[in-house]
Amino acid sequence: MASVELVNLHKSFGTVEVLRDLNLQVSEGEFVALVGPSGCGKSTLLRILAGLDEASSGDVVIDGEWVNDLSPKERNIAMVFQSYALYPHMTVEENIGFNLRISGIGKPEIRRRVGEAAQILDLSELLKRKPSQLSGGQRQRVAMGRALVRNPDVFLFDEPLSNLDAKLRVQMRDEIKRLHQKVRTTSIYVTHDQVEAMTLADRIVILDKGRIQQVGTPTELYRHPANAFVAGFIGSPSMNFLDGVLSKNSKRATVSLADDTKLRFPTTDNLPAEGNVRVGLRPEHLQISKGGKGENTLRGTLELIEPTGAQNLLKVGIAGQSLTAVDNTLAELSINQPIEFSIEADKIAVFPPN
Repeated sequence: MASVELVNLHKSFGTVEVLRDLNLQVSEGEFVALVGPSGCGKSTLLRILAGLDEASSGDVVIDGEWVNDLSPKERNIAMVFQSYALYPHMTVEENIGFNLRISGIGKPEIRRRVGEAAQILDLSELLKRKPSQLSGGQRQRVAMGRALVRNPDVFLFDEPLSNLDAKLRVQMRDEIKRLHQKVRTTSIYVTHDQVEAMTLADRIVILDKGRIQQVGTPTELYRHPANAFVAGFIGSPSMNFLDGVLSKNSKRATVSLADDTKLRFPTTDNLPAEGNVRVGLRPEHLQISKGGKGENTLRGTLELIEPTGAQNLLKVGIAGQSLTAVDNTLAELSINQPIEFSIEADKIAVFPPN
């Protein structure tokens, strides 16, 4: 295991800035996920950590050692790619042990390491098979085994589950989490799937346009997003945003929406200045109500119902905008009917306008 530190890291391709002044510390044995939209710089950052790309400026420090000038091999990092990159003519055993063989390690040690990795990854019965005889999930486990036998200081994962179907992705998330719990190797995992990041990682790094927007545990990012970008990126379905006008005093704040609905909640230090704001409401926090006369009741028209089995996703027109709500009661509803929702005051988020 090793710690990883990025210090004032910057990367440009010509005049295009890809990473901008990144600073990050990853502790020994920690599992950190890098997430963000396409083009945010997460894969470039992973390649710089691996030594496959060179930073324009800044430092990469692994286990207290400055490694900017070290080759990928010298960094003792193992990388698992989106593509399995298995040799089709080799058995599972030969694929897992390939890097050890070309490094000149003796056959007994190779057999021992391959056997240990196969046992951890539940591949012991498959060692004599060729990749063509394996399922997609089994092939991905072989690719992970090839990285595991090297006993790396750091695992780097570059969207390793992107090629798998939805059911297999869930299974492989479990496999990766179990692997980390067993070996506790420092792991940095790139994905565009925020659900994948939240279920796997100890901490998540949210990137946008080459800058870190927020770093925290999945719960911290969900409950206390630093800005509207993080709030909209974390959570599924995504957070709703409504335009409003904020007014406040020392104890109480009010946001007035376009249809004159008032949302009231206690004043806090992190509220933006009075005036135009964006109000964030998570779909799962909107509760269907009937004849609501209390505070924080929103009234609109039901536009669409999307059944998902255990719940329905409701698309609702409120204050001239479209919102998503989660209905866990599976209530009997009709398109175009009036509908009301209530939301608790502490579930209302307020951000500066765009």
